[in-house]
Formats: sequence, C-alpha cells, structure tokens
Amino acid sequence: MDTVALLKRLTETVGLSGYETPVRALIKDELSPFADEVRADKMGNLVALKRATTGDTDAPRARRIMLAAHMDEIGLMVTDVEEGFLRVARVGGVDARLLSAQPVTVHGSVGGKHTLPGVVASVPPHLLREQDRSKVTPTKDLFIDVGLPPEQVAAQVRVGDLVSFRQELLELKGGLVTGKAMDNRASVAAVVLCLELLSKMHHAWDVYAVTTVQEEVGLFGAATSAFGVAPDVAIAIDVTWAEQPGVSNNETFPMGKGPTIGVGPNFHPTLRQDLENAAKEQEIPYHIEPMPGFSGTDAWAIQISREGIPTALLSIPSRYMHSPVEVVALKDVERTARLMAHFIAGLDPDFLDTLSLQPDENADQSGKGDA
Repeated sequence: MDTVALLKRLTETVGLSGYETPVRALIKDELSPFADEVRADKMGNLVALKRATTGDTDAPRARRIMLAAHMDEIGLMVTDVEEGFLRVARVGGVDARLLSAQPVTVHGSVGGKHTLPGVVASVPPHLLREQDRSKVTPTKDLFIDVGLPPEQVAAQVRVGDLVSFRQELLELKGGLVTGKAMDNRASVAAVVLCLELLSKMHHAWDVYAVTTVQEEVGLFGAATSAFGVAPDVAIAIDVTWAEQPGVSNNETFPMGKGPTIGVGPNFHPTLRQDLENAAKEQEIPYHIEPMPGFSGTDAWAIQISREGIPTALLSIPSRYMHSPVEVVALKDVERTARLMAHFIAGLDPDFLDTLSLQPDENADQSGKGDA
C-alpha cells in the first residue's frame, strides 16, 4: 500500500472529536480488505477483527490483542453568527496562537449540508492598541469570514456547526509529509499497514484494530472500546514530540529513526520489554520515552478498563503537534506498522501466562534499538 496516498486520504478527511462519521467511513473501507469483521460500537469507535490464523478449529478461544489509535482531530465550533461573521470556540487542544489567518472549512447544516470555504480573521494590528499588538488574540475575539452576505450566512450556518482546518497533505523533502490531523491519523495509517502485513503472516492471537473517538477531549472512546473488546493485552499508538528548533532534545525524539516505546506506570514492564526485543529482532530502530505520570494517550484509559489490561504505547515522532502543519516521517509510520505486525505474529498462545510485573533483569535496558 502506498503510505503517502493512505495518509493523504486519512488526513484530508474530516472527523472532529465527537463527530468522526466521515473519517470512520473511510477507515472502514481501508481496514475491511484485511479484517474478518468490521463494526462501529455504540460510542462510534470502529472495531476491526482479524481472527487468529492457526487453522485449528478445535483450539480454545484465541487470546485478544487490541491496537488502539484515535481517529478524531481538533477543530472549531460555531458559537455565534454575527452580521455574517462566525464566532467560534475550540474543539480539543487547538493552539490559539496559530488560528489567525488560517484557511478553514465551515460545515454548515441549515437546510442541508453546506460546505463553505472561509478564513479565520481578526482585527488588523494597525487598529489594535499598541499594548495588544504583541499578544495572542483570544479565540473569542477571532471571527471567520466566508465571504457571503449576512442573510446567506444565516441561511446556511447555525450555532453548533463545525469548522475544520483546510489543509492538503504536502510531501516535503527527506521522506517527510505535512498536513492536518497527523495526530493521530499517522497512527491510524500504521494500524492499517499492520493489518495489511498480518494478512500475509500467521498469528495465534485475534487482533482487534480499534480506531477510537474523542481522545482529544477526554480518552472516552478508548475507555468504552477497551471495556467492550475486553482484550488480554493492548497497544496504544499515538504521536509524540519530534526534534525541532526551540525545544530541548531531552524532551523530543529524532524523526525517521523509528517509533518510541513508552516506559512508566501506565505501561506493563514486561510487555514493553517484549516490544523492545521484537524491534531488535527485526532491526527496527526505536527510542525509549519516559512517562513517569499521565501519558495523555488512550493507553491511560485502556490500562484500567475492567480488571486491568496490560498495555503498551508506541508513538510516532511529529513536529508542530496540534497545528494544521504537523510533520511526520514516512519511515516512522511504516516501522511502527512492521514492529506491531512482527510482535503479534510472534505471540504464542500462552504468552499471557509469561507476563509478570518484573521484566527480565538480564534484558538490555539501554533504550536504543539497532540503527
């Protein structure tokens, strides 16, 4: 599968938190060729099941591994229609510093569905008080201009309508791509590519590939889907901070050199070590990402579902997170997919019996995979 084309489809499709229907339909089409069943649950999570390929019909029920990548994206919501201009509020963690002058799409709902191009505008700096010119304009003081007279705007847009960033995928040099919603469609792409790889491999565990909803506003889809699927182990996939100017290397990770593997109280230590071992066996580079507290990912909700689920986290480094120009490396997406596929293919039926809360003391703890 062409990774660039897959990312283009995923990132350019709209799916704000709580309103994921368009992107869910697309992901269903992407996963269906590689899954035995695909369904949406009551919360809106998409659950794709790829059954174990042992071929033994008399074998007991296969163990379950859940791959969780959230499909929702950040955006805006109309709060007022004011003389033909739209006031908005943020849906998810939109950075107010980046809003001014952004091209957007307004998803109007009055009298049917109206998709209107627009721009986020604000008072020109010349007309601001001098002390306000260097300040970030609060979201409440911004407005969206769609270019129509007030009566036409009122006929097509109402309070509660959604606004998404209008941004196409762009290929940069060096194997990088940029666009909106790489957080977390890059991870969704890795899940799709993982199932494609597994379609050519034998695996003893049932694989539940879940694209979750409402991560950006509270991890809600992860909590409900983990309860519903009831996996024996889980891997959450998300993005993390990549190296960029102005940020300490102690807080970021290099791009194009593989995913990160989370370590901390949110993650099962033996499961994390086994992912490291699988990366080394496949010569997949990786980095260890310390998270001593709240991980801020679906893993946080999955870990404490039901009686507790051994959970790990793989993250794809991304620059300019929570902006319309997030950047990821294609190699990192593909390596994340390959690591998950080979890890799953290597799971024995009795793997769960080997999990303990103490990883092998003789295992390499250096935190670096092979280059």
